[in-house]
Amino acid sequence: MNLMTNLDQFITAFDKGLRTVFAPAHAARPTPAAAVPEAQLPDAERRRAAALMRVNHCGEVCAQALYQGQALSSDNPATVAALAQAAREELDHLAWSEQRVAELGGRTSLLNPLWYAGSLAMGYCAGRLGDQWNLGFLAETEHQVQAHLEGHLTRLDERDARTRAVVSAMRDDEARHAATARELGAAELPAPVKQAMRAVAGVMTRVSYWV
Repeated sequence: MNLMTNLDQFITAFDKGLRTVFAPAHAARPTPAAAVPEAQLPDAERRRAAALMRVNHCGEVCAQALYQGQALSSDNPATVAALAQAAREELDHLAWSEQRVAELGGRTSLLNPLWYAGSLAMGYCAGRLGDQWNLGFLAETEHQVQAHLEGHLTRLDERDARTRAVVSAMRDDEARHAATARELGAAELPAPVKQAMRAVAGVMTRVSYWV
């Protein structure tokens, strides 16, 4: 029975990975930019906004993989439920980012399958360390993504209200996910682990901005 359960989980994870990387994402919530008019931006600003949203889309691909890996290796129903709820909201982010990239005339990262596979492995390893560290990894990931999105808001053209609306809503969700993880008992990760996470995220950010 345990073997069948593990096989079912593997098949589900594989299917979700294929859909995340190759299929259009569908949001449960409307995009925050739905009622915001498109600004007339210089071509350079549109290209920069598209590249930043490509980075954000890539981050959401990674988020789906991380949560999937963490949930697969956790036996705590409360943790699994928190991860599932965060993943559902992050799926909205994936769809919003994908839509905004297309509106700006850009494309998503060509390396998304690689990012997904690496993030799935990282999430699974985090979950195997135990519930407190699993939640701690979730909280720190969301904290770093929140800071990353705040940085994007400083780089986006003030006139680009549509992109800014999407990024702001994503940032607010990330902050809430981090708070939920802490409420559930997340452990504070050691400083070297946080630095390593920032380094990995920095590589992904720089590469996906262009590729």
